[in-house]
Amino acid sequence: MSNHSELMKFVKEYPDFPKPGITFRDVFPMFSDPQALQSLVDACVDIVSRGSRPDVILGVESRGFLLAPLIAYKLGIGFAPVRKVGKLPGRTACESYDLEYGQDSIEVQVDSFKPGQNVVVLDDLIATGGTLSATCKLAKKLGANVISCLTIVELKDLGGRAKIDAPVFSLITY
Repeated sequence: MSNHSELMKFVKEYPDFPKPGITFRDVFPMFSDPQALQSLVDACVDIVSRGSRPDVILGVESRGFLLAPLIAYKLGIGFAPVRKVGKLPGRTACESYDLEYGQDSIEVQVDSFKPGQNVVVLDDLIATGGTLSATCKLAKKLGANVISCLTIVELKDLGGRAKIDAPVFSLITY
């Protein structure tokens, strides 16, 4: 499975979740199929390794921080989780953002990476761009150089890419 569009068949859609009018696109089925997972990781590693070498990959809760360590391992770089507020111990930095269906906040441990390090931000999906934008702002606030963002799925019509001040790569677009 080398074509990213082949991964699309593993995306399961849930209409009206988490609220009416929203179609949730779930990438977890890719994680349960060994070939799809391998193809997903290989595709992400290929994209992340194209440009400047990252020092750390930031994985955004929840699917992003499940996939990011696999990519970090393959590339021999560090990993740091970006989670919802109150889930990480120690000193953290926080950033709030708007979702297509509400508002939320994320945080990262302040010692997850050093100022000046190159980071890649990984999330499962970009819709309105709130989560990725907030993660990039958070990383920059802590002195990181955000060299790119990577998502498994992009909902193009929602225009989230325009909010991101870094190159954005997506494996699957709707």
